[in-house]
Amino acid sequence: MLKLNVIGHLGKDAIVNNVNGKSVINFSVAHSEKIRDAQGNQNDKTVWVECAYWTDRVAIAPYLKKGTQVYAEGNGDIRTYTTNDGRTGSNLTLRVLNIQLLGGKAEGDNSGGGNYNNNNNYQQAVPQQPSYQQPAPQQNYQPQPQQNYNRPSAPSAAELTEPLDDLPF
Repeated sequence: MLKLNVIGHLGKDAIVNNVNGKSVINFSVAHSEKIRDAQGNQNDKTVWVECAYWTDRVAIAPYLKKGTQVYAEGNGDIRTYTTNDGRTGSNLTLRVLNIQLLGGKAEGDNSGGGNYNNNNNYQQAVPQQPSYQQPAPQQNYQPQPQQNYNRPSAPSAAELTEPLDDLPF
């Protein structure tokens, strides 16, 4: 099994197709990085990954817009094809198992993120901020005396009656 993890920006809006009664979301992800050549010049290298997300839940599709940053993982494959002029080409494809929205578009639209997986679950990627409420001021505050709780302590190793090999861990 070949597992591929991709973080990048979508090159175009996702397209939802229906194939033999099953829904598939098709999109392409571009991963760019800066590399130095033999002469020391810095160049951008972009790898495009064609993604297919087979799922019954297509609720994520409207959020998969051009420029949106995503994390996708799944099974990778290389497909070869012949162009109309007879040249042979290839592209990297990914059958997506999990996808996570990492943020907004590249222009800085940080609209949050979420995680979709093939278990048809959605998990919010950005944790909700807890709400804190200040207690109401109390008048005539009297400190309570500390209560002494007599809790039984755990037995020592010498007091154990069970054989050691029957412990649950």
